[in-house]
Amino acid sequence: QVQLVESGGGLVQPGGSLRLSCAASRIRSIFRYAAMGWYRQAAGKERELVAAISRSGGTNYADSVKGRFTISTDNARNTLYLQMNSLKPEDTAVYYCQAVLDHRDYWGQGTQVTVSS
Repeated sequence: QVQLVESGGGLVQPGGSLRLSCAASRIRSIFRYAAMGWYRQAAGKERELVAAISRSGGTNYADSVKGRFTISTDNARNTLYLQMNSLKPEDTAVYYCQAVLDHRDYWGQGTQVTVSS
C-alpha cells in the first residue's frame, strides 16, 4: 500500500514562499504509475484541488494559484513538491498530497499552511 507523507508547512507572512514536499514510500518510481495532486482544505470549506500532475508530466492548476504555485516531481527521491510563492491569507489551509493508482486514491496526513502577518 502506498504511503504519502507531507512536510514543509508552517506560518508565513503574506507575500512569502513555502515549498511543500510529499514523500512516497512502499512503491518505487511512483510517478510512472500514479497521477499526483495537491489539495487543500480551509476551515469550514470543502477540500479543493490546487495542482495536479499526470503520469506524462502534464500539469494543471486551480485558477486561484496559477502563476504563483508550481507542482513538480523528483523521481530519484520519489517526492512530489509544491512551490508556493506570493502567498496570500486565503491560501491558509491544510494541504494534502494525493496519488491515484490503479483507480484507488491515496492520501497523506496533511500539512498546515498559515499565511498571516
